[in-house]
Amino acid sequence: MAWRRDRMDTERDGGGPPAIELRAVTRAHGRGASAVRALSGVDLALARGSFTAVMGPSGSGKSTFLQCAAGLDRPTSGQVLLGGEEITQLSENRLTKLRRSRIGFVFQSFNLLPSLTVLQNVLLPQRLAGERQDRRRAQQLLAEVGLAEHGSRRPGQLSGGQQQRVAIARALITQPEVVFADEPTGALDTRSAGEVLGLLRRAVDAMGATVVMVTHDPVAASHADQVLFLAEGALVGNLWRPDPQSVADRMMALTAAAGGFAGVAA
Repeated sequence: MAWRRDRMDTERDGGGPPAIELRAVTRAHGRGASAVRALSGVDLALARGSFTAVMGPSGSGKSTFLQCAAGLDRPTSGQVLLGGEEITQLSENRLTKLRRSRIGFVFQSFNLLPSLTVLQNVLLPQRLAGERQDRRRAQQLLAEVGLAEHGSRRPGQLSGGQQQRVAIARALITQPEVVFADEPTGALDTRSAGEVLGLLRRAVDAMGATVVMVTHDPVAASHADQVLFLAEGALVGNLWRPDPQSVADRMMALTAAAGGFAGVAA
């Protein structure tokens, strides 16, 4: 089945506000002289219908960046805007509702509920958001990710790669403005990882999704339109139309500057 857009196509470089925007975002842990800055004045705007990978050595702020951008954590200062709407000052209840309806998540550990069927897992975001559960759309998404015949199975009956494909279908069920993927291929073999990355790429190209992916893998990052590099909580560069070798070379340089090769795997 061909992937289709359920929303009007948008130009990547215009036609409205960015999908996600950070303005001078800082996140500090602790107080006073012992405070540690996990993010330090991050400014960026990501266009709708784009695929962005985020990389950096261990301790560079990747996880904190994702948590702040996705509304899972509040910045110490600065603003986060989703589709032009400032979300930093929203109440916890409003933030929860926003995440359920306007943001999709794909995690390394899949986070599927073992007691639910595959189809029920895909429908879960709509159920939690209090929306009508669109079984037809859920079945279409399962077909898109190659699991049309697996809707009645439990996650434990699927391989890791299949479970991550269910997670992608779940992330797309509400037609979110941004999908955040946190190391989505970290627990997968090479073949399954390639299939999952291909699905994320096609979600952007054919469905107009916006994907922001944290990864440590240069091959995974090469599927994105651009790679953003973080070091010590600050954006230190980006790479358009990345290929695995150029990403690996940039990461080698950043890791050497950070004090050790081991950071590449963080």
